[in-house]
Amino acid sequence: MSDSPLEELEHHEHAEHAEHAAHSGDPLISQVTFTIAVLAVVAAIAASLETTEADGAIGAKNDAVLAQDQATDQWGFANSKSLRKKVYEIASDAGGARAGAYAKSAAKESGDETKARADAQALETKRDAALERAERHETRHERLTVASTLLHMAIAIATLAIILHRRWPWITALLLSAAGVAVAAWAYL
Repeated sequence: MSDSPLEELEHHEHAEHAEHAAHSGDPLISQVTFTIAVLAVVAAIAASLETTEADGAIGAKNDAVLAQDQATDQWGFANSKSLRKKVYEIASDAGGARAGAYAKSAAKESGDETKARADAQALETKRDAALERAERHETRHERLTVASTLLHMAIAIATLAIILHRRWPWITALLLSAAGVAVAAWAYL
């Protein structure tokens, strides 16, 4: 997913400030300019990973819904087989010339019911695994959102060091960026 027009404008403005400051000869300005460039790259990576994790969460949830729908179908099929088995058992218990055929049909329906129940349970296991994957993706997405926000804040605050010609905004930006990188790393731990 690409940056919004506002984010693109902010990145462009930061680049213009950085270019102007780089020609001033002030070592602080050069350091801040370099920091802003690195932070812009790291923020873009964090934002890209954030989008990837959001997409992963959506995909995993879709897999879970599909598996649940299939499991529901299998449970319905198992119930229909159980009902048919009961009908054949009643017919077999009634006796008559076809009692043996009914008993055989009841046994077949019982086997089909057992298989359908096992298939439904396997699909529910698949659903549960997909929900766990979705939860991991959502947790990563949330952490990467925080990381990306911290990195964007660091870029804005670092720009203040250029405007104010002071070191404290740059140090604050470095601390925020360290926190942002730490939170991004935490997303994958």
